[in-house]
Amino acid sequence: MKPAPVQSEPDLSGRPGPSAVPDLSDGSALARRAAELDAADELAPLRELFTVAPGTVYLDGNSLGALPRHVPARMQEVITHEWGALGIRSWEESGWWTAPERIGDRIAPLVGAAPGTVVVGDSTSVNVFKALVAAVRTAGDDRDEILVDAETFPTDGYIAASAARMTGRRIVPYAPGDPIGPRTAAVLVNHVDYRTGRLHDLPAVTAAVHAAGAVVVWDLCHSAGALPVGLAAHGVDFAVGCTYKYLNGGPGSPAFLYVRPDLQASFDSPLPGWTSHVDPFGMEPGYTPADGAPRGRVGTPDILSMLALESALDVWEGVSVEAVRAKSLVLTDFFLECVSLGSVTPAAPELRGSQVSLRCENAGAVMKELIARGVVGDFRPPDILRFGFTPLYVGFGDALRAARVLGEVLA
Repeated sequence: MKPAPVQSEPDLSGRPGPSAVPDLSDGSALARRAAELDAADELAPLRELFTVAPGTVYLDGNSLGALPRHVPARMQEVITHEWGALGIRSWEESGWWTAPERIGDRIAPLVGAAPGTVVVGDSTSVNVFKALVAAVRTAGDDRDEILVDAETFPTDGYIAASAARMTGRRIVPYAPGDPIGPRTAAVLVNHVDYRTGRLHDLPAVTAAVHAAGAVVVWDLCHSAGALPVGLAAHGVDFAVGCTYKYLNGGPGSPAFLYVRPDLQASFDSPLPGWTSHVDPFGMEPGYTPADGAPRGRVGTPDILSMLALESALDVWEGVSVEAVRAKSLVLTDFFLECVSLGSVTPAAPELRGSQVSLRCENAGAVMKELIARGVVGDFRPPDILRFGFTPLYVGFGDALRAARVLGEVLA
């Protein structure tokens, strides 16, 4: 059936709205094209590596990625053998102690970083705090401003405000492209806007921050595992990111912290925990930081969730982020073509992450009905429907079905 036309506010991305609602019936040209695109999709076989409920179109991987099928068996082994049988011996015999750096090295190529520059542990919020305070300390005492993405995820703003109080700086709202002055110590930016899906220009912003003599911290929560980042290539100072979205690490899986190689020796973490000590089992009263990535550690690693993440990363073997990005752009283009609501996600590929956000009246109720009908996205107040497209397990037929069901709900 054809979805009814919907009156919506203007498309903030500049993408013109459709003059008529597309024909989404099974025999339509869009249905044939979806089938052709799925048949040609080189990533399509990866879908079998994931658990997605039958009859469900799962478009919420930008909040919680799907479960890789093999992870439960791995966790059973960890719990029954490594913890149950070996117990404390597993810190050495099963490699628990080195997991934060080992898993960091597996994430590094997915964000364009060198080995030894990424450590896994703690939450994104904790890592934002570490990175931002360290960035301010790196910049020096003569700079009294911290610029924070004005549209940032709220927690980043809360953390930045606390870091400013702690370091005697003040917060200044920032939009990528704004001028950066000589008083700026650090700039905190989200690579992809969590509400709109807008992708910010990491190379250009990083270059502008450096030209002003400041230090940049990037939040990669909505880009890691969805698109190329190029941390090393673009000279990024610090970056943080979660692992439970496009990296499919599981609910609350530990986040990661990146520190540029030449800044590691001077990285002054505000949370100098015992596991980041150069001799953690020496139990010395004074703190001497370890070298390299371990300096970003704090306390005892959360082994169960960390090893679930490590297992989940197996799905990336032989998969390039560039291939994922290529499919993501075609997939989100196709979905935008199929829907009749105004998009707040930019149409231009260079400005779009891997999600589509649509403006809709009664968005909360609409999303509840979509979920009831097997199309799982999420809602952000007051009027945003968010759909995250994870190319490892979402296909073009999924996109078409989601658009069709959305049309039915709106009708």
